[in-house]
Amino acid sequence: MFRVQCVNSFIRRLLHGGAGHRDQVLEQLRVCSAEDQVFDVVGKNKAKLTVNHVSKAVGMLWQFQKEKPQMLRTVELIKRHPQFLTLRVLAENKIALMDDLMLVDMLYSFLRLNMDQHDSLVQQLVSEAWLRIDRFPLASLSKFSICLSDQHLQHSPLMGHITSIVDQRLSSIDDARILTTLMISVSSLVSPRLRDALISRADHLLETMDPSNYNNPRRVVQFLRNIKHSYQPLLEKCNRIILRNIPRLDAENISIIMGLYQSLQFNNCDFRLAVKQRLTELIDSSIDPFSFTKLFVALAPMASQELKDGGNLNPFTAVLEFRMSLIIASVIQRNLHVYKPVEVARITQALFLMQYQNPELFTKLRNILVKFLERSFYPYEVTMLTRVLSMLPGPRLDEGAISRMHAVVTQCNLNDLNTISYAVAKWVRNDPSYRHNTPSKYVRLLQSLNRCGHERLRTADRLDLVLEELKYISGEWFEEMLLEETMVTLKRMMDQIQWTNVPELALFLTRINHLCPPLMDRIASVAIKDIDKIHHSATYAILLPFSVLNYDSEQADELYDVCIKRFTPHISSFDPHLLVLLAYLLSVADCFSEELVREIFSIDFLGKLDAQLETLPDALNMRTRLRLMELNRAVCLECPEFQVPWFHERYCQPLQRKGNSTVSPVQQQIHKILGEVLGGINCVRVAVVTPYFYTVDFECTLDKHLKPLPYSEPSTLHISDRGQVHWGKSSVENIRDELPPGAQRVAVDFLDSKSFCKNSPRMKGEALMRKRHLEILGYRVVQIPHFEWNSMELSTPDAWKEYLKKNIFRERSS
Repeated sequence: MFRVQCVNSFIRRLLHGGAGHRDQVLEQLRVCSAEDQVFDVVGKNKAKLTVNHVSKAVGMLWQFQKEKPQMLRTVELIKRHPQFLTLRVLAENKIALMDDLMLVDMLYSFLRLNMDQHDSLVQQLVSEAWLRIDRFPLASLSKFSICLSDQHLQHSPLMGHITSIVDQRLSSIDDARILTTLMISVSSLVSPRLRDALISRADHLLETMDPSNYNNPRRVVQFLRNIKHSYQPLLEKCNRIILRNIPRLDAENISIIMGLYQSLQFNNCDFRLAVKQRLTELIDSSIDPFSFTKLFVALAPMASQELKDGGNLNPFTAVLEFRMSLIIASVIQRNLHVYKPVEVARITQALFLMQYQNPELFTKLRNILVKFLERSFYPYEVTMLTRVLSMLPGPRLDEGAISRMHAVVTQCNLNDLNTISYAVAKWVRNDPSYRHNTPSKYVRLLQSLNRCGHERLRTADRLDLVLEELKYISGEWFEEMLLEETMVTLKRMMDQIQWTNVPELALFLTRINHLCPPLMDRIASVAIKDIDKIHHSATYAILLPFSVLNYDSEQADELYDVCIKRFTPHISSFDPHLLVLLAYLLSVADCFSEELVREIFSIDFLGKLDAQLETLPDALNMRTRLRLMELNRAVCLECPEFQVPWFHERYCQPLQRKGNSTVSPVQQQIHKILGEVLGGINCVRVAVVTPYFYTVDFECTLDKHLKPLPYSEPSTLHISDRGQVHWGKSSVENIRDELPPGAQRVAVDFLDSKSFCKNSPRMKGEALMRKRHLEILGYRVVQIPHFEWNSMELSTPDAWKEYLKKNIFRERSS
């Protein structure tokens, strides 16, 4: 009996003790379903709250907010609640009691609840984390790196410490989420060696991770964007994973990925088509106005071409335009006061692209952008706001906005300086009050831009960084103020040219239309040597200056051969538009790959190209269509054995009329003098359309004795006093009179500065191809370079006449 009583007593004590040790506060927190309930528990148990309770309560507050749409979050209300202050004070008092995981989680949650980074709690949590950082597990290290990034500490010694730890422990990181988060955080501090190691590790982990997790490849792409490194193999792998997850992506994620791809100049046909389809689905199903704003910003560039063309809108664009009107009324205008600068800038740009007609809204947006500009101190933000403001009509900027630009120019890179200079020049040019006297504030700003640009180039010591800053630069300011200094800088760094940067350098030389034999010879030698390391799609960029600028170096033929061998096995993996541009580029250089030509003019390829063109930006869409026509013409004329049909007749007819509506004063002058030289205006035709739709400036016919022959019918075109070209009924019908035996057609073309390199009288590739094609069509071609016609030697009517006689009446070469 005594033993039974002892056992019963023990059981009662055990049960009583178990109940006594139950954490009732923690249990109450766990069943909370809203912020107010959490605060009720905190308020009723202030004296009992342990570090675990504080951690749980703060974590739950952030979790509840996280689950709400951005526009419905109530962070500021939470921060003003009395019990939030209680949690904040308790957290600061109990930092020493927190374990490593809890310490980082607490910091993360408080920052997500918009706790000021200068608050003593945040600073003490960061300081304590720094003391423990070497023993953090990788998951906590990853989350802590996010906290530092949130506080704009990407370049701090503490982030440098994390970068060192990542370098040491990289081989032990087996979680793609941890790795990709750390990659983004340390991206500002990685060396080229660590960059390559991170890329290699990410490449491996992407193969082994769950392919349904699209955030990991998205973060890898963001890392590549941050370090400005377009590593194609990894980009393509990320894109394949993202493509598989398109049906699960929302508008915000799609918008982010599209922005990252655009920054890296990564175009993928399959991605754009899939995104367009997915966004179309979201238009029909989206009921959240805030989400649709993201959708609108993403879709606007795709739909803008149809709106600009003024044609019939397809259902996709029509629905977008209708919903856009609703969303602007219901969300954008009502919530402009809560948007961040980057969001207002993107909305403004999207509305501008869509040609949205609402002057009052644009005035309101402009005023908001100006206010953002006047109080911004980040160079990238000042540049972005300046660029968008320059798109909008409006009064001159006041002193505050100009002062903001002036304040940041010393911190701006070359591209930012170019953007600001373009905007300032536009404002000065468009304001009538500035025509005779540019205000001193603008003069001082432009002088500062010039000085900072020169200083940045003179002190530069890394070619990769210079090329990154030059990537998008163009315009008068750069050409007049910085081009010469830029070429000096590039030549100084010629020993840094390697296979990783030759595509960017080649693109830059082509864009500025500058023939520089030393740099191009170096590009050729490096590309030939390391062609197997270069991504096949980069061959297009490498060949550009050689073809466009017509540079025939000793290594040029070998360069074309090795590039063709490099890309041929990968023809099917090219984006359709890029393959067209590549084939056209080769045709300019009189180089035709039969395998490439047959691929492009196959029915399957043309169908795929047609689908992709609907998703491309306006300028690229039109350029690709034009290049396809020109490639079709080149193949028909130069490679008839390929038996490719000419199918661009209907495309060319309206293009021809549109492109030849006016002639320059010089062409009018030549027309008049030609009439005198040939013995009458009826011996010369103007703007003659040839088979395959070349337009010859002037055409005349000479008999076998080199005497001009009058045309049986007057020209179907004539030039008015104002330089307008008037077309007759048969002007684009390619009608040609039969030539008498021994006679010859002579095409006279005036070549303006666009036909030559900027720094050289060397004729560009397209002008030579045109001459080649006209000769195939039976013309003897006389080309008049602008620098010869406008030279001091030809400054009198008699000299011009003699010049034309000499070139037109020479014997046909055998």
